[in-house]
Amino acid sequence: MLPTIALIGRPNVGKSTLFNRLIRRQKALTHDLPGVTRDRIYGEVRATEKPFALVDTGGLVMDENENFEQEILQQAHEAIAESQVILLVVDGKNGLNPVDEQVARDLRESEKPVLLVVNKVDGYEKEDLAIEFHSLGLDLIPISAAHGYNVPDLLERVGELIDGTGFDYNAYENAEEDAGLRLAMVGRPNAGKSSICNAMLGEKRFIVSDRAGTTRDSVDVTFERGGRRYTFVDTAGVRRKGKISDSLERFSVLRSLKASKNAQVAVLTLDAEDGVTLQDKKLLSFLDREKTPLILVVNKMDLIPKDKRDKVKKYFKEELRIAPHVPIVYTSAVTKAGLGGLLPLADKLWQECQIRVTTGVLNRSLQDAITRHQPPVVKRRRAKFYYLTQTDITPPTFVFFVNNPDLVKASYQRYLENQLRKSFGLKMAPMQVYFRSSHDKNKKK
Repeated sequence: MLPTIALIGRPNVGKSTLFNRLIRRQKALTHDLPGVTRDRIYGEVRATEKPFALVDTGGLVMDENENFEQEILQQAHEAIAESQVILLVVDGKNGLNPVDEQVARDLRESEKPVLLVVNKVDGYEKEDLAIEFHSLGLDLIPISAAHGYNVPDLLERVGELIDGTGFDYNAYENAEEDAGLRLAMVGRPNAGKSSICNAMLGEKRFIVSDRAGTTRDSVDVTFERGGRRYTFVDTAGVRRKGKISDSLERFSVLRSLKASKNAQVAVLTLDAEDGVTLQDKKLLSFLDREKTPLILVVNKMDLIPKDKRDKVKKYFKEELRIAPHVPIVYTSAVTKAGLGGLLPLADKLWQECQIRVTTGVLNRSLQDAITRHQPPVVKRRRAKFYYLTQTDITPPTFVFFVNNPDLVKASYQRYLENQLRKSFGLKMAPMQVYFRSSHDKNKKK
């Protein structure tokens, strides 16, 4: 896996702004699932010679009943455990805060390299704002995440710190090539992730425990099937839930998301007997929002009486409608029922994610969609579409250029996305769709 860099610090110090600047894209600010307010979680910084994974800890714990200082310290401890390098972000404008001092004390006691990032320093002439932070006893760099001041120097410093950890980029690149299709098994404790892996491998390569929350020190396993190479990406380190009951367990946020990002396809495992829990929905929401290629596996179907299985399948389909494109596989790690199709399904899903459609074909499809169903009138105006283009794969990303994006209602956006899926066979792949103003819209009005 790529080395992981964690951003920690108090709310409103600019972690999310820095996160967006480093990964060079905006992430969604809202989501309709209650309790999921963790807007910017995990990204990869690849626009440097030394790419790395970036974790924004802001929002991982959102329990208003918890003591504020305790909440920050929990995030700091998690960052220490999960990352190779820590970036402690502070607010240069508002000055040193007691919480900054407490977190810095914790970090000094760790064996991880730490860089103190004094944010909101908007230029060389304002670097005096950083002076008081030298008292924290950490290496320091002043930056402005909003304006980009000193960010290139920050990336250079991060690269030096990664070098100090001994991370071998050559070995990483070779491992990426040798791994084949990488599948991350994610989900709650005791859903059967490791049992499914063992059943498919035909041997006990992953440690299995009946105790929920057991820590597992497993390794990724590469194997061949039908002349094709696959790797199960481990999500070792499942933990007890701890005091914060109404949030994703931190293993789900950091370990599972890290694994899913370092895999090509995530396999979210659910327990047929337990049904769909709030935590399952939160993790599904995270993965869907991150546009992770995903398969849902409902395990332990052997424990469901045969006369009730159709009812159970209907229940899961209804409960998981927040991501209707994600395929659902019903399995049993004990009997191996349903497991035979999992790898071919993962291959097919990954192939969908690589689809590339020419602009000409896309625009003919767009005109057909508009002819069948015109955009609705919004405030006595109708959206006018100029053209459509694909800008990326994995996930397939499409950009509609329109006279005014505000005129495209959410229902019509869903209609256009569904038309793209039908036209180009994107039944399972995640999809990113954007609506942007055309540069020459004033000339075309």
